[in-house]
Amino acid sequence: MSKSRRIADLEACRERLVVGSKSFYAASLLLPARLRPDVYALYAFCRVADDAVDGDGDPVAAVARLRDRLERAYAGTPLDTPVDRAFADMVERRQLPILLPLALIEGFEWDAQGRLYETLSDVRAYGVRVAGTVGAMMSILMDVRGHDALARACDLGVAMQLTNIARDVGDDARQGRLYLPREWFADEGLDPDAWMRDPQPLPAIARMTEKLLAEADRLYERGEQGIALLPADSRHAIWAARYIYAAIGSEIQRNGMDNITQRAFVSKRRKLALLTRAYVAHLLTSHGHSLDCLSEAQDLVIGCAQTSRIRRKMSFMARVSWVIDLMERIESARLEESKRTGQPLQH
Repeated sequence: MSKSRRIADLEACRERLVVGSKSFYAASLLLPARLRPDVYALYAFCRVADDAVDGDGDPVAAVARLRDRLERAYAGTPLDTPVDRAFADMVERRQLPILLPLALIEGFEWDAQGRLYETLSDVRAYGVRVAGTVGAMMSILMDVRGHDALARACDLGVAMQLTNIARDVGDDARQGRLYLPREWFADEGLDPDAWMRDPQPLPAIARMTEKLLAEADRLYERGEQGIALLPADSRHAIWAARYIYAAIGSEIQRNGMDNITQRAFVSKRRKLALLTRAYVAHLLTSHGHSLDCLSEAQDLVIGCAQTSRIRRKMSFMARVSWVIDLMERIESARLEESKRTGQPLQH
């Protein structure tokens, strides 16, 4: 690829980030220049993939096309678009494990299938796929591939996704989607399907939102423990993303927990204040405690940590088979450990 073509492709990716997520773009500007192009390529591919599934009349078919698109990128023959070319270039240079974008697409597939989320664990599992994977991929772009760093990156990604879910409860309901755990509705004596037909800002919804934001805060705190494992010149950006996304939750609370008739957003003035707070946190970053991985992210994190490089010369299906074999071996090891300790197997 010529240098001019690559520059043009990356500019197209950057523009998608500017339009698609002002908060993420603001944080990305704090990253060192050496990382920004790959971050733009990663975000643009994730954004295009999400839009392709959401905007298609047949989302299941759209997911199948997306997997084919990923296959072509990893085979070095991407679709002839700026985003696909930039993503394929980044994958090859950064040796991004295919396990991560495959899991991301699985999350899109869950949306296409209209999956129901009964428990908070189910919601976290969804968050691991659509956001924890992005956190892990960001860690790998920074050349940090250890188990603890990837686990904390997943924590941070899931926390951000839970914040997004809390913000978008009303919008999602009007589109026929529900990410609040359905068992929470049962606890409140509320029929989730009836409520979705006429979403109103009820006290029960406010209480559920508060619970979800509390879980997000717990995961933000866990995610902080991994920031010290990142390169020093990248920490300010991650602190900024952490604070700016968490501030959305504060705005929901400021709106009286009404996420049905109002949409929370963080003002530019508030973002500037948070960038300053992030800078101070960056200067004071210290090594955190080692924590267990979220059970919903465990297999993904173990798989990535065991894979230092993509099996670049393998065919796409061979790599998929290798991933499946790896996951089967991980599950077998977990089963043996469960038998040895007498502890139930966690899912």
